[in-house]
Amino acid sequence: MAYPRLAYPTYEVGARLAGAEPVVYDEPTELDPTGLKLLWLNSPSNPTGRVLTVDELRRTVAWAREHGVLVVSDECYLELGWEAEPVSVLHPDVCGGSYDGIVAVHSLSKRSNLAGYRSAFLLGDAAVLGELLQIRKHGGMMVAAPVQAATVAALGDTAHVAEQRDRYARRRAALRTAFEAAGFRIEHSEASLTSGRPATNPAGTPSATSPSAASWSPPATSTAPRGAVRADRLHRHRRAGGRRGAPPGRMSH
Repeated sequence: MAYPRLAYPTYEVGARLAGAEPVVYDEPTELDPTGLKLLWLNSPSNPTGRVLTVDELRRTVAWAREHGVLVVSDECYLELGWEAEPVSVLHPDVCGGSYDGIVAVHSLSKRSNLAGYRSAFLLGDAAVLGELLQIRKHGGMMVAAPVQAATVAALGDTAHVAEQRDRYARRRAALRTAFEAAGFRIEHSEASLTSGRPATNPAGTPSATSPSAASWSPPATSTAPRGAVRADRLHRHRRAGGRRGAPPGRMSH
């Protein structure tokens, strides 16, 4: 299983839980396809905010189909394009009108600010989705009826999406202004909720990008930004070896 070098950690965790070998990439079509079964894409990216173009997506899908590799595209930030217009891997200009060998993953976590509901859905290759449905049922991962009802209501309304998008945009602008005023350079960040990575401080020393202000909503019992808490958990998890499942606490996309 392959995933972007700069990526949400759950791709790697999922591969290890499944007993697969995780491999990182900078350019997917440069991977050795031997033994590769699944390729993760993430556009808009978490954490860089980079948006893949239609040409990049089309080329990757064609390469994967040529080598019999399933493409799974994480599109949880698709509605949050700021300086570019994100495109789904299911767009006809990308997939040629066929969903064979591709699956798109969507979530209500950021679009509708429903991270706690753990509500998401998949679209794409019918054969792949059929197998996943069987695994879901036998694995006891059915979604509760109230959550399903809330999901239907959220997907049927766009007013709250526009309001949430505007809220993210204001917070992003405030954080970007602060970074640039401090002398940082922001790379990518065309979309999503992060400020781009890598960044460089005024002294020229590489510096990890902070989460966007959109994710800085500290719980009532903590004074630390939620993103900082998650980063600390992940750091401790990796120092411990990174092979004992997910770090403590729920990891929210």
